[in-house]
Amino acid sequence: MREIPFPDPGRPDTRSTLRFMVWIGREQWRTQTLGALTGMVWMVSIALIPAALGKGVDEGIVPGDVDGLVKWALALLGLGAIAASTAAARHFFAVHNWLYASYRSAQLTAEGAEKAGPVLTRVMPSGEVVTVFANDVMRLGGLYDALGRFAGAVASYVVVGAILLAASPPLGLLVLAGGPVMLASLALIVRPLQRRQALQREEAGRLTTLGADTVAGLRVLRGIGGEQTFLRRYEDQSQRVRHRGVHVAGIQAALDSAQVLLPGVFVVLVTWLGARMAIAGEISAGQLVAFYGYTAFLTMPLQTAIEIVDRGIRAHIAAGKVLRVLAVTPDHDPHRPARDGAASPDDHADLVDPLSGTVVRGGRLTAIVSARPEESAAVADRLGRHGPGPHQTTWGGTRLDDLAIKDVRRRVVVSEPDPRLFTGVLRDQLLGGAASDDAGGRDVLTDTSDARVLRALEAASATDVLDALPDGLDGLVEERGRSYSGGQRQRLALARALLTDAPVLVLVEPTSAVDAHTEARIAERLADHRRGRTTVVTTVSPLLLGQADEVVLLEDGLVAARGTHRDLLEHAAYRHVVLRTEEDDA
Repeated sequence: MREIPFPDPGRPDTRSTLRFMVWIGREQWRTQTLGALTGMVWMVSIALIPAALGKGVDEGIVPGDVDGLVKWALALLGLGAIAASTAAARHFFAVHNWLYASYRSAQLTAEGAEKAGPVLTRVMPSGEVVTVFANDVMRLGGLYDALGRFAGAVASYVVVGAILLAASPPLGLLVLAGGPVMLASLALIVRPLQRRQALQREEAGRLTTLGADTVAGLRVLRGIGGEQTFLRRYEDQSQRVRHRGVHVAGIQAALDSAQVLLPGVFVVLVTWLGARMAIAGEISAGQLVAFYGYTAFLTMPLQTAIEIVDRGIRAHIAAGKVLRVLAVTPDHDPHRPARDGAASPDDHADLVDPLSGTVVRGGRLTAIVSARPEESAAVADRLGRHGPGPHQTTWGGTRLDDLAIKDVRRRVVVSEPDPRLFTGVLRDQLLGGAASDDAGGRDVLTDTSDARVLRALEAASATDVLDALPDGLDGLVEERGRSYSGGQRQRLALARALLTDAPVLVLVEPTSAVDAHTEARIAERLADHRRGRTTVVTTVSPLLLGQADEVVLLEDGLVAARGTHRDLLEHAAYRHVVLRTEEDDA
C-alpha cells in the first residue's frame, strides 16, 4: 500500500484531456490490471451460474440422477465461492484506484496552483478552483473505480454470447451484436450531456466564488448596508445554476432511464426468442432455464457499460478542469536559475525602479507616498518582482529578472495590505512553518524562539492579541483569522513579515486598519526593529512618514519629489495628500 500524498505524483501528459486520463491510469497500471482481472473472474463466474443451473436441470432433475444433481450443485457452490471472494478483491482494488487517482489529481492540482501563484485567480474564479479540489478530482477518480467492473462486463458479455451462439446461432448473434448497437445509440445523449454538464459546473463555480466573497466581506457589507445587494446577486446566480441544472437533468434522466430501459428491452427480446425455441422443441428445459438466467444476468454488464459512459463524461469534464489549472503559466519560472554573469547583490545595495524613478537606499527606511494608492502599490510590486511581464528593477545594479526567483523571494519580502491568516497554531502562523519541534513539542531552533516571536509582536504592537488567547502562542487561529478584528489581523501580518528578517522588506499600507495611538507605537518600533536594514513602506500616514529616513512622492506614477517628511511639507502636493488640505488659489 502506497502512502498519500505521493512523494512525486509524476509528470502528467497534458497534451489533451484523454491523454491525461490515460496517463493517470498508466501510473497505477498494476492495481488497474488486478482490478480488471478480479472483475473479469467475478463477473464471468456469475455468468456461468445459469449454465450450471441448466445443466443441473437437464442432467439431474429431469432424469432423476442424484449424482448429476450433486455434481452441478457443487459446481454452483464453487462458482458462488469464487464470485464472493473475487467480489471482495475487486472492490478493494476499485476503491484503491478511485482514491489514488483522485488524490494524485488533487496533488497535481495543488502543485499547479502553487506554481501559478496569484496568476491563477486572475484567469480562473476562485470558486472554480475550489470545486476542482472539492468535486472534480473525486469525479475523475470515479472512472477508475468502475474500470474493473467494465472489464468484467465485457468478458462476461463475450462468454454469454459465445454460450448462446453455440446453443442457437441467431440468439448468439443477437446478443453479440445487439449490445454494441445499443451502446452506440447512447452517442445521441453523451455529447449534449457533456456540454450541458460543463456549463452547469462553470455556473456553480461562479456561485461558489460569489458566496465566498460575500462571506469574507460580510462585516463590511453590514457596515455599508450592502447585504441585500449581494443577496440579490447570489439569488440571481443561484437561479442561473438552477436553470443549467434543469437543462442537465433532462439529458441525465434520459441516460439514467436508458440504464433500465435498454437492458430491459434487450432481456425481453432474448427471453421471447428463448421461449419460442423451447416451445418448438429446439432447446431443452434446462437450456430454457439457462437462457432465462442469461437474460437476467445481461442487465448487469449492460448497465455497467452505460454507467462507464456516464462516469467517462464526468471524468472527462473533471480532467479538463484539472488541466485548466495545470495550464496556467506563472508570472515567473520558479525553476529558472540566475542568468549567467548575474552578480548576487549585497543586502545593503540600493533598489532602483526605473519605471517610476524610485530609488531605495540600502539600509534605510524609505516611505512612498501617492494620492493614488494603486500607484505606490505598483512600485512595491515591482520592487519585489511581483506581477506579470519583464521587470526593469535593479538591486545593486543587477536586474531582479536576472536573479533566481527563489532567491528574490527569500531576500525581498513584500507584505500586502490584505492580511491573510489561516487555520492553525498562532506560532506556526507567525513563523510561516519555520519552527521545528522536538519530541516534547517545543521549538528547538534558537533563531525561531518564542522570545524572537515576542519581539516581533512587540514591534507590531500586537501583544494584546497574544494576551487575549488563553494558550498564548499555542492558541488556535480560526479560518481567515475571523475571530480577530481587521486591525488585529493587520498587526499579526506585520509581525509575521518582521519575523522573516528579510534583507529587504516592503510593507504596503501596514497600518491602514489601526487607530492613531497604535499607529504611533508601530511607527516608532518599526523603525527601531528594522534599523540598518532596507525597508520600504507605502503609506500616507504622517506618523509613519515622520520616522522614515527618506520619503518619495509620486505623481502620475512618477517621482515628483523626495526628502524627509519635514522637508516635503513645503511641497503643496505632498501636503494635500498627507495632511488632506488644499492650497488657496491665491
